[in-house]
Amino acid sequence: MHDIRAIRENPEAFAAALERRGNLDVGTLVLSIRKTDDELRALLTDLQQKQARRNEASKQIGQAKARKDEAQANALMAEVAGLKDAIQQGEQKQRDLEADLRNQLAVIPNIPADDVPQGADENANVPVEARHYKAARNAAGGMNNPKEHFELGEALRMMDFERAAKVSGARFVYLKSQLARLNRALASLMLDTHTTKFGYEEVVPPFLARDAAFFGTGQLPKFEFDQFWALSGEEFLPYSQEEMRELENSTDTFGIQAAAVTVQRKLRKNRFGLVPTAEVPLTNYVADEILNEAELPIRFTAYTPCFRAEAGAAGKDTRGMIRMHQFDKVELVSITTPEQSNAEHERMTDAAQEILKRLDIAHRVVTLCTGDMGFSARKTYDIEVWLPGQNRFREISSCSNCGDFQARRMNARYRGQDGKVKGPVHTLNGSGLAIGRTLIAVMENYQNPDGSIAIPDALKLYMGGLEKIERA
Repeated sequence: MHDIRAIRENPEAFAAALERRGNLDVGTLVLSIRKTDDELRALLTDLQQKQARRNEASKQIGQAKARKDEAQANALMAEVAGLKDAIQQGEQKQRDLEADLRNQLAVIPNIPADDVPQGADENANVPVEARHYKAARNAAGGMNNPKEHFELGEALRMMDFERAAKVSGARFVYLKSQLARLNRALASLMLDTHTTKFGYEEVVPPFLARDAAFFGTGQLPKFEFDQFWALSGEEFLPYSQEEMRELENSTDTFGIQAAAVTVQRKLRKNRFGLVPTAEVPLTNYVADEILNEAELPIRFTAYTPCFRAEAGAAGKDTRGMIRMHQFDKVELVSITTPEQSNAEHERMTDAAQEILKRLDIAHRVVTLCTGDMGFSARKTYDIEVWLPGQNRFREISSCSNCGDFQARRMNARYRGQDGKVKGPVHTLNGSGLAIGRTLIAVMENYQNPDGSIAIPDALKLYMGGLEKIERA
């Protein structure tokens, strides 16, 4: 969320900064915001004047009655009644304008940091050469035709997409046996590294969150249809249980669909969504709070399932585990002062990279350009891991500094040592890492010619000393 005062005081600077995002009609956006803001401010001034006149007239009524001037008293009472009606109408208009202004601001993405490269898409992302990592070992043992992860997993009979589709549909998978254990081992390695080396506090957060939490981190309102929403509880239903049973037993399919739509519309304040990432519950931990500067930065890490209704472009990555509706991830979240956030961003990226370094898997880091960044980010580093089966780098982590953008939406602030509130905190989030994609990277980089998977040294302790995964 953006500060309306900053837009009001320097609309040209705001428009110029937002224009770097591209694909936005910035002129129309800023003009509409300013028009609504001007109308709201004029209305507030008018309301203040009417309220002052009403108070003054109310006093004059008593004075007129004391003088026994009934005509004057009646005239004043009529004026007060008219002012009361006008003020009530004005207050309703005020609420409407404030909601309109919030809605306009809510759909505008964050302003890119000054050092974010300009560009329209991923082709303009800039490599961070100093962060690139070349593995000590040869990927896939130097094989000429390395296989992709799904070929390996299915041949091992430990990765089953067909049965998952039978149960849940496309973009789900059953992991079994040693691949399931490897998935768990990766999560343990990540959590142990982030908590012991980097000082993150491990959290088990809720996996369901309300609309306000989704709004706070920027998933709402723009990405409403990318989420999985859960309907639960009779209090949310527009019909009684008897009425719902009648609908369910009727042959009117459209009626049932209409009922479902009505339910969805009534859930704006009370519905729950399955978290698309632990960023949502971890960042909102400090929503509507004023933190003490001395306790910042706060660092959280969590291992959770993640759920996304939108799993990438249609027809893209339809095979395998690259784009799933359900996947596991270890998330990193930091809450800092504005002065700390840039250094914290570098530190968070270090933590995410450390996992791939311990696994000795080649990867690179790029700074996302203005047109490729996420909605809430002001600067993002993407970590891309080498997948020999695809013969290309693929994203495995995004580490983003969101500045005060999410904090304004969450109303999260901090106070200084003097006890005075300084303003919004800064929030950061990153994948440390996406476990499914890390599993893919291990499988493809550590595959053997016979189809078995060697266990990286960093994981052997978590795998009970197992040297390799092979078909039973």
